[in-house]
Amino acid sequence: MSGVWEIKNGVFKLDDRSSSQSRKVLVHTPTNEVITCYSDLERMLTSLGWERYYDDPDLLQFHKRSTVHLISLPRDFTRFRSVHMFDIVVKNKNLFEVRDM
Repeated sequence: MSGVWEIKNGVFKLDDRSSSQSRKVLVHTPTNEVITCYSDLERMLTSLGWERYYDDPDLLQFHKRSTVHLISLPRDFTRFRSVHMFDIVVKNKNLFEVRDM
C-alpha cells in the first residue's frame, strides 16, 4: 500500500497521498523503451527466453524454463502496478528498471 500511515488516538490510518507521488513506469534498459502495453512486454520477455502460459484466463503468466520463476500479471494493463514491475525487474537483472514518471 502506498501512502503515509498516521497514528491518531491509538488508531492507525492510511493517508493516501497518491496525488503527490509520481507514477511508476517499467523501462527496458537496453533500449530505454517505456513499456506501455502488454504486447510490447510480451515481445521483450519472449526474446529473453520467457514462455507464455495460458492456464489462467484472469492472468498473463510467463515462465522461464531454466528457472523456477513465474511472472503473473493482471490481464488488464490498467491494473499493472509497481509490485508487478519490480517482480519483472528482480527476475530479469539489468534488463528492466522501474522509474518515476
